[in-house]
Amino acid sequence: MALRYSILGLLHYQDMHGYQIKKHIEKHFGFMWSINYGQIYPNLKKMEEDGLITLKSTAKADSKRPERKLYSITPKGRAEFKTWLNSLPERNMLLRDPFLMRFVFFGFGDPRRAWLIVDEQIKSYEKQLKTRRENLRKWRKLDIYVHLMAELGLTLNEVFLDWLKKAQAEIANKIDGTKPVPPSTEERADT
Repeated sequence: MALRYSILGLLHYQDMHGYQIKKHIEKHFGFMWSINYGQIYPNLKKMEEDGLITLKSTAKADSKRPERKLYSITPKGRAEFKTWLNSLPERNMLLRDPFLMRFVFFGFGDPRRAWLIVDEQIKSYEKQLKTRRENLRKWRKLDIYVHLMAELGLTLNEVFLDWLKKAQAEIANKIDGTKPVPPSTEERADT
């Protein structure tokens, strides 16, 4: 249900294509949850059927590209969004991260491989942190709620990085305190 209201919220800013909606949610809300196209388009279709959004096709930019569908929020969509916005939120905190689901089962695998996977995750989170810091500078000028959410994303990113580095050190201790060497190209092909 959160996706429906996220879409309505985004359409308050501007009309958007389904692809733009997905990319915006991934880029700016990815630390809260992830989505796929299989979720976006059925939601858009249902929201259009419910009268919450309208759809119009835009002219082709060139003959190689198909027409794009542009979605707009309707007055009924604004009213439903406002009702949702004013209601009390769910109380549970959810962390949905495929990496964390894998991490919990690393005990069944090779600790050296676990260390390497954690190392890759650290690199990925460090890259995300850099982007979030750059975005935070831009978003300080925006709405206070957008700015505060950007700060939360940055803080969570830092917390995850600290935790991953601690976990990596503990895994290294389990494997004789030595840092594993990434497998060679040939070894990777064997796995």
